[in-house]
Amino acid sequence: MTPRALRPYVAVFRARFQLLLQYRAAALAGFGTQCWWGAIKVMVFTAFITGSASSPMTLRQTIDYIWLGQALLMMLPWSADTELARMVRSGDIGYERLRPLDTYAYWYARAVARRTATPLLRAVPMVVAVGIILPSLGFGRWGLSAPAGVPAALLFAISLVLVIAVASAFSTLLDVLVVATLSERGINTFVAPLATVFSGSLVPLPFLPDWAQVVLRNQPFAGLLDFPLRIYSGQLVGLPASAALVRQLLWAIVFVVGGRAITARVLARLQVQGG
Repeated sequence: MTPRALRPYVAVFRARFQLLLQYRAAALAGFGTQCWWGAIKVMVFTAFITGSASSPMTLRQTIDYIWLGQALLMMLPWSADTELARMVRSGDIGYERLRPLDTYAYWYARAVARRTATPLLRAVPMVVAVGIILPSLGFGRWGLSAPAGVPAALLFAISLVLVIAVASAFSTLLDVLVVATLSERGINTFVAPLATVFSGSLVPLPFLPDWAQVVLRNQPFAGLLDFPLRIYSGQLVGLPASAALVRQLLWAIVFVVGGRAITARVLARLQVQGG
């Protein structure tokens, strides 16, 4: 697309982004919950690693993984757009077909706003709390440390951009499936546990059984949290880190291409109900 053709989608992203930034009270409540849950996980894994003869990650890497995972938790695409689901039930989805825009690109721009604005409201206070306040109080061992060097910081930044691309493409795919099934409940119920477990949000993926590691490395959810967190902590360096970025890019392309194809098919058969 040319810069001129991109303007409507940039405007959609900007408007949606600013709207989502208004939900500060919900973000504050979520921040408190994630701090509590993160502290519990830090204690559990500290006891596990300290008492273990061997561990796939060091305690420092694991603590960074946990806190950064809590900060970026809302990037996980574990639910469809609730507003789009409401439009499906009310029949307002018909208006989406009247917009002089590419429907998939329009929904993708909305998804990018969701995958950036909502996480930003929680990530900033989380990083300040565990990366600055905890060390200043003398609890730096239990807080978030700096990236494992300049290369790790640069690769982490690239990986984070790819996280947004993958998560937004997957979110858009969920939105299209909501239009096809007329309800978001089944999709959300099915996807939420998958995203939580296979992204490394519940347990860091290196701690899962060795026989599953090949599958875990190549499934799409690993690129949502596990890859960037391990790059940040220095657990993934060199060729493995580059391979992780390639996997993220490939899954983003797969979801975009597949999402476009499914969107065209669903919208061609769309029947508006309600009114």
